[in-house]
Amino acid sequence: MTKDVIALTPKMPDTRSLLTGLYGGGPELSLTATHDGAVIQLCTAAGLPLVSVEAPLLVHVPGEAERLLGPRATTPEPPFWWTETRASTAVPEAESLAGSVCGRLTMLLGGTTWPPEAAHTARVAVPDDSADEQPDPAEPHTPGLPAVDVLTDSTAVVLADRPVIPLTAWLSDILRITAQANRALHLVTPPHVRLTLPLRTALGGAPNRWVIQEPAGGYYDGLSGVQLAWRDGTFMPIDSAVAQAFTAAATPAGQRQLTVSFRTLHAADTDLVLGRALEAAWHHLTGAPPAGWGTAEPVNLPWSTRQLTDLARDRAPAPTHLVAVGAPDHPAIATHRITRTTAGIAEDTTLTLGHADPADVPLGTLDSLATLLVDEHGLTTMLTTLRHARADLTLPAHLEAPPLPVSFTLGPRDIRTIGLTHARRPPLATKPRQLGSPSCPALHYSLGDGTDAEAWTALRNLANHLRNGPGVLGS
Repeated sequence: MTKDVIALTPKMPDTRSLLTGLYGGGPELSLTATHDGAVIQLCTAAGLPLVSVEAPLLVHVPGEAERLLGPRATTPEPPFWWTETRASTAVPEAESLAGSVCGRLTMLLGGTTWPPEAAHTARVAVPDDSADEQPDPAEPHTPGLPAVDVLTDSTAVVLADRPVIPLTAWLSDILRITAQANRALHLVTPPHVRLTLPLRTALGGAPNRWVIQEPAGGYYDGLSGVQLAWRDGTFMPIDSAVAQAFTAAATPAGQRQLTVSFRTLHAADTDLVLGRALEAAWHHLTGAPPAGWGTAEPVNLPWSTRQLTDLARDRAPAPTHLVAVGAPDHPAIATHRITRTTAGIAEDTTLTLGHADPADVPLGTLDSLATLLVDEHGLTTMLTTLRHARADLTLPAHLEAPPLPVSFTLGPRDIRTIGLTHARRPPLATKPRQLGSPSCPALHYSLGDGTDAEAWTALRNLANHLRNGPGVLGS
């Protein structure tokens, strides 16, 4: 499995300290730079990558290292520099070399290394491979693709082993480039590994997979439990049977995840500030704004709607994908997508909150949240769900209860298209609550309390009713 070693330092790794770290393998190794210098690779004499060192990242957000690295992480006070190294699986000495790079950085700059036992400052002798056979130029190749462990015509395979795997900039690049090349990404891990919700969202569905390698042999899908095998250069299901390990584990009792997914729409305007709906929802549900934001994990920037807006403007007309996190004492995380549409600027947000005690889930605030987003932030739709899942908002490789709908809100734009009379007479036990102005209202539909699976039937009936109205739902 690929081994990641991370240096967490109070001082920025400068050229001198980086060179000292990179000399952990001696002067015989060569250096290459990829992605406009954002990644430096230590390579053998024949050009085989040993260790990739990503550009140091300044992390301002408290709790990020603990969220992603676990309780064993000891970090300097924010802001601190996060320098991630990744050892290749092709050469046994690469893992020790990554530890030497990070150990030398922390020796010069202070701070700590994760995992702690990986750090050292000794020189690592790497066998000379200059006489070995060179890679076959006919092997599958995708320009710009970061180093992966296996690459075939159809699939890029990444092997990883760390307690929590986040949506790093490296993985985000791989996902983007493999999609452009019509390839799948298959992330292979041991059973104990968990994913962050942003990575789970980014992986999406087929053809990408999270593949679990069982200690006794064999593979299964970490999201569905279906047993897999390596065939024709990719992992594919071998039958419909679900692996026993997938159903054997259980989520800690009482823990819940509340997810609020909503879209807001704004007229394109030079004074428009983005992210305010996300900030308002976050504050409404937790009592505080987001702690930080970024384009990948670790989330490194302090929360700022102005900086978020500037980034989206710089990237327009291309969409912008963001991640936001909350304070360490209140687990919350959101994925946020900003796109330009024919109707204006759309913001699609999925905000998930973790609760160790079901009594703390703020179901009673959902009506007022819908009102706030309709009145002040151009809400078009909002779906809220609740499920029995880990309060730390990580995804394990075992069966978890599916989310259950709690409420659905339809904004004025679509109500106007469907027709108010039809929209407020759904086949539900409870009448919808009217929100917004009387002349241009929205409707908030209650579907349940997150404990009854029949709420899915209620949501399907509601969706069918709205589709069959006099108008057609807007996009």
